[in-house]
Amino acid sequence: MRHPLRELANSEATETEVAGLPVPDSFRAAVLLKEEVGMFDGMAPADRDPAKALHIREVPTPELDHGEVLVAVMASAINYNTVWSALGYPVPTFAFLERYARRGGSAARHDQPFHVIGSDLSGVVLRTAPGERRWKPGDRVVAHCLSVELESADGHNDTMLDPEQRIWGYETNYGGLADIALVKANQLMPKPRHLTWEEAASPGLVNSTAYRQLVSRNGAGMKQGDNVLIWGASGGLGSYATQYALAGGATPVCVVSSPERARICEAMGAEAIIDRSAEDYRFWKDEHQQDPREWKRFGARIRELTGGEDVDIVFEHPGRETFGASVYVTRKGGTVVTCASTSGYLHQYDNRYLWMSLKRIVGSHFANYREAWEANRLIAKGRIHPTLSRAYPLARAGQAVLDVHHNRHQGKVGVLCLSPQEGLGVTDPELRARHLPAIDLFREHGERLVGPGGGSDPR
Repeated sequence: MRHPLRELANSEATETEVAGLPVPDSFRAAVLLKEEVGMFDGMAPADRDPAKALHIREVPTPELDHGEVLVAVMASAINYNTVWSALGYPVPTFAFLERYARRGGSAARHDQPFHVIGSDLSGVVLRTAPGERRWKPGDRVVAHCLSVELESADGHNDTMLDPEQRIWGYETNYGGLADIALVKANQLMPKPRHLTWEEAASPGLVNSTAYRQLVSRNGAGMKQGDNVLIWGASGGLGSYATQYALAGGATPVCVVSSPERARICEAMGAEAIIDRSAEDYRFWKDEHQQDPREWKRFGARIRELTGGEDVDIVFEHPGRETFGASVYVTRKGGTVVTCASTSGYLHQYDNRYLWMSLKRIVGSHFANYREAWEANRLIAKGRIHPTLSRAYPLARAGQAVLDVHHNRHQGKVGVLCLSPQEGLGVTDPELRARHLPAIDLFREHGERLVGPGGGSDPR
């Protein structure tokens, strides 16, 4: 059956043409179901199968409220918060939606028996709420995932400090893994013209997170000449940190878990690389006790790679498994900047190495609109590149989430929504041609690791 919104994937429709398209009463989405909350109770997170919790269903199209936009989603991508949502870990995300709905008014729409998840998108503006001036139907956009109310003074210096700050598609409903998404107008940014829909969708959350964590004054404030230890340096988050270190005149010390991942870092331009699988670092003796001798061995290896220097910044996101080592190897007066905690939230470290050496631990969470805009601007200029390794159709979103859960991926895993195939959406072929080797880097290595994703979307 002809689907008018899908035809937007390969055209530059005018405002009038898009405004004339009907908004469907319902749309296809990847959802979790409230009735299935608790389906994994008693199972360890590693043993849970997120694909069993994720369903492709038709859901009703929400009404627009002030400051909101409906976007026809061409592509989205998988993040760790998507995995956590599907695992019901550390808490079911329906608790977030219920809390949001208690604000009343239009927030009540978010408490539904379903949760449309996903915190990335690229697409075409379909409708805007009355009074919107910045965006119009037909605009090609990407979205960042910060949702704020800005009714409190606390958020006006840094919107990440807004008391009602939420992550769209995780703590709100109607996220990006769908044919239509509901976003706030101040989440939108221009789509980079040289990228395909699936490439443009993939940087959003992780690129902005890495920018704030490493570059921004709200994070580590990286400068030229810094040595930066980057855990998971070829992964969805670490690959952007590696690019920012190289682009900013710093020296990334890339920690990876296989020779293939090491080759990806080399292809990005990194020279100081530690393959944990080859060097067999074991920071924990058992479940309860860490091994400081391994911290010391790790620190000695870092100094071999940096000409005898300790690292100025540690880009932390694994959490429990690595945090003790991160605090130890940071130079005196240096910074451990941390977000997420993919290996566990309860961190243990020897505080003597922190307080006696005047080190800092800085918490970092996503990015404010300004930081996200700057990070997207660097993508649009071809200074930072997307790290998409494969893309699945929306019908196979469960498999995409499972890949990320089991670390069977490199960079980012994309999802085609309305876009019927990969490769559509490029409107600046000259800029693309100049940067094609860097754009294709992760796709080439990712397919060698896990095979192609199979990117058309049979309805």
